[in-house]
Amino acid sequence: MRKKDKLLERFLKIPPYKDLTFDELQTLLLGFGYEKIEGSGSAVKFYNKEKDSLINLHKPHPSNILKIYLVKQIQVKLKEIL
Repeated sequence: MRKKDKLLERFLKIPPYKDLTFDELQTLLLGFGYEKIEGSGSAVKFYNKEKDSLINLHKPHPSNILKIYLVKQIQVKLKEIL
């Protein structure tokens, strides 16, 4: 199984994992053709031009672990593009 497939499986798991990181999310989204757009401060957007899909969030800090509510929002977006 490819890394992208494993990450997708981890992100779509219900209930969501509590140890998913921003770096894993970035790897997954870039693998699906999203472009990372840095904003001011911790704001970041991921845009997929082909699917016209935008994910807007803040980088988690001080830790790199994503909050559960963000993972749930990302699950909805991922299901839209699959």
